[in-house]
Amino acid sequence: MPITKSAQKALRQNRTRRVFNVRKLKKMKKLIKQSNTLIKEKQKDAALKLLPEIYKAIDKSAKRGIIKKNTANRKKSRLTKAIERI
Repeated sequence: MPITKSAQKALRQNRTRRVFNVRKLKKMKKLIKQSNTLIKEKQKDAALKLLPEIYKAIDKSAKRGIIKKNTANRKKSRLTKAIERI
């Protein structure tokens, strides 16, 4: 356990931030899985409707530093290409 006040505060901040980061990461992964199942079922319209929500989740994750910027761009690109191939 941290001893100094500043270290105790840093620990509290880290725990709080971790909750938000895990929440955003789980939401992003859940949406990507949903779109992958729609792609496998060849439901292009439903996948296209889900795409803006996925982009939003990916961009927010990249903005918070949960994933890197290039990783976000790669995920968006691959999803879009997969949907177009249907």
